Amino acid sequence: MWLTSSLVYSAVVCTLAGQGANAAITAPDFTSTASTESIKKTAGIIAKDLMSFYTGDKPNDVPGNLPDPYYWWEAGAMFGTMINYWHYTGDTQYNAASMQALLHQKGDDNDYMPLNQSKTLGNDDQGFWGMAAMTAAETNFPAPPKDEPGWLALAQGVFNTQTTRWDMKTCNGGLRWQIFPFNNGFNYKNTISNGCLFNLGARLALYTGNATYADWATKTWDWVANVGFLSADYHVYDGAQVADNCSVRDHNTWSYNSGIYLLGAAAMYNFTDGSPLWEDRVKRLLNQTTNTFFVNGVMRELCEAGKCNVDQQSFKAYLARWMAATTNLAPFTEKPILALLASSAAAASSTCSGGPSGTQCGLKWTTPGVNDGILGVGEQMAALEIVQSNLITTTPGWVSAVKGTGNSTGDPNAGSDSKGGVEALMSRPITTKDRVGAGILTALVLIGVVGGSATMMISE
Repeated sequence: MWLTSSLVYSAVVCTLAGQGANAAITAPDFTSTASTESIKKTAGIIAKDLMSFYTGDKPNDVPGNLPDPYYWWEAGAMFGTMINYWHYTGDTQYNAASMQALLHQKGDDNDYMPLNQSKTLGNDDQGFWGMAAMTAAETNFPAPPKDEPGWLALAQGVFNTQTTRWDMKTCNGGLRWQIFPFNNGFNYKNTISNGCLFNLGARLALYTGNATYADWATKTWDWVANVGFLSADYHVYDGAQVADNCSVRDHNTWSYNSGIYLLGAAAMYNFTDGSPLWEDRVKRLLNQTTNTFFVNGVMRELCEAGKCNVDQQSFKAYLARWMAATTNLAPFTEKPILALLASSAAAASSTCSGGPSGTQCGLKWTTPGVNDGILGVGEQMAALEIVQSNLITTTPGWVSAVKGTGNSTGDPNAGSDSKGGVEALMSRPITTKDRVGAGILTALVLIGVVGGSATMMISE
């Protein structure tokens, strides 16, 4: 049952004002179990606006790609959202586009390392596509054609290629941000890349029952904590340079970093049948996440006080996604998380009054009823995830092979022979044009961890 809270806005029912055909739509009361259909309706409007940005299903475009200024990783993240949309609402109208994208971008070795992305490919970029495939397996998303790998196998392919990149030469372990040494971010180890490995490992363990995945999840968590990216009070920092052996850390905090470790820890809690160690980690992460990324019960990104870049504008989507899933895997989190989801969804939906449709959502939710004019894929994705997450108690939990409910085809050896397109990549010289996607923005990392942010995934 939805739980009311002092954090929930008193004016939860709001009107999506605007000038398009869908304007003046009354949003649901997110604290009421009677409003399931109205939540689905609101999610449907937001989903339509989100998919209006997608051009990959148009003639002469590339399935799975978003137009500029969006990078490849965010398309993978978006299709993770659209799988969730289907799972929460039952609406199948975007399933064909989602399946086409996830299969088209899988790469020659079925590990989400397509050759056309290799010259700017980061571990986190690959990880977001892998997590989308993992979500497809966990929700019993319609299976690919028989001549294609299963969703589970694609997630395993990503995990297996990433474990081979565990780098003991610097910082006593961990994944680097970028995969190839000609990219500027190769000399940076960041929390989100390692978070993708941790998150995937924990979820693969839960789905398959294979303890090897859990061992890798534990190894990754321990490294992140020991290197100082996870502080004693559970702030999750951005990363550090390998040149100083990760001794000087970038203390910028992002909501998705906290979220990716929160869900992974919840999966480990579930996998270990309620381990007190993982229970404590979940509680402490949730407490710090709430203190850092919520104001009066409404989710916010810290950069909203200034200016968020295109990537950062989507981060709240992932925190919302992973907080909702956490309630199923670690039920003791249900009460506080559901209250935060409800109050944030009310605030977010009240900003959906902009753009050509009159229903596009703004970036900042902390001033309910105000659309700040910052519109795009990230804003729509974040609003959709926070709204549809309020359906979590009405939706079946994740399936798994362990439970006998998961039917996705796996391959424990997926990605083992993968070269990630390296041979083809190295067969021709790297040009200035090749470097642009990663070089311009990842160069910010090289300016130093001291003065600014290594803003993670700007590499695609």
